[in-house]
Amino acid sequence: METYLILKLLWWLLLGVLLMGLAIMMGTDMGVGTVLRWVGRTDTERRVALNIIGPHWDGNQVWFILGGGAVFAAWPLVYATAFSGLYVVMLLLLWSMIIRPLGFEYRSKLTSPAWRNAWDWTLFVSGAVPMLVFGAAFGNLFQGLPFHFEWNLTSWYVGSFLSLFNPFAIFCGLLAVALSAFMGCAMLMIRGEGDLSRRARMIGWVAGLIAVALFAIGGAWVSGMSGYHLVSAPPFGEPQTPLQQSVEVQQGAWLETFWSYPVSFLLPLLGVCAILGGTAALCVRRPALAWALGALGWVGVIGTAGLALFPFLMPSSEIPSQSLTVWNSGSSEHTLAWMLGFTLIFIPLIVWYTSWAFHVMRGTVRNEQVEGDEHAY
Repeated sequence: METYLILKLLWWLLLGVLLMGLAIMMGTDMGVGTVLRWVGRTDTERRVALNIIGPHWDGNQVWFILGGGAVFAAWPLVYATAFSGLYVVMLLLLWSMIIRPLGFEYRSKLTSPAWRNAWDWTLFVSGAVPMLVFGAAFGNLFQGLPFHFEWNLTSWYVGSFLSLFNPFAIFCGLLAVALSAFMGCAMLMIRGEGDLSRRARMIGWVAGLIAVALFAIGGAWVSGMSGYHLVSAPPFGEPQTPLQQSVEVQQGAWLETFWSYPVSFLLPLLGVCAILGGTAALCVRRPALAWALGALGWVGVIGTAGLALFPFLMPSSEIPSQSLTVWNSGSSEHTLAWMLGFTLIFIPLIVWYTSWAFHVMRGTVRNEQVEGDEHAY
């Protein structure tokens, strides 16, 4: 019985790790797409920016697949409820990501400025929209999602598409966009040069400060929000479903873990200090350090959100007592154990080959290299 409890906690942590990996690796590529039109003033500069992430952007999307697969296998009730109720949002996310490879592959096929300009806007949309949706998802979790269950655990979503893009959700989405833009600018400085690097430094500096400000304001906003508090549930070891617990909505409940365990405040402190440190690193032209600190910033931001929400994975604003938690929405003990074994093998393997790919394809991407290579993006 204790093994099952530990497995659920481990998979809650692993879900956070996968979301952090997604935000760091995919967020860097998305950030380049978001700032592409402003960091590159000429066609050649924009091609250089695309070729900086060109060898890695498709491989980095493995984190997106891992995150979706982990939710599907480890938290099936969360997967079923989210992917059915939020179907339109999922389509928006997928369509914005589907046009991304088209932008990379087709942009430079024709020399027409209008053609390339249109694909530049496509790359902007496919960079900004997924990160906006990613951040907005966290914002909606803090407010609860409008769903409930019937007696047979069939979920019903009663909200609208537009209600998901409420002020706080958009606020969190802008935080994700700003932090991804910062990471993208750091990568452009690492492998770029000249005016491209200079503009990336300036835009990244602004994006970093905006991210810090939004994170701080968001923390104050959450502290004044009504949160969810798990009052009672069946003893661990007995069957648990969302129909067998009691949840109350209380003012300031999202900070309950932090007040109970003050050491938890190290996570938001890490987020603020890392992003500020990364911004300072850009100013002194240390882009590799800035990127690493930006990655720690993502760890602090997502870690803070996860710890504040714990043990809730998908709170219900319709019927709070039917919220999905770590305890009532996981797979069986055998499933979690087998998945853990495979994860301990493949996650280090993915980190290794990603690091190897960045090492092999390191170095500055220069204008003349792109102009003289007909196979370049």
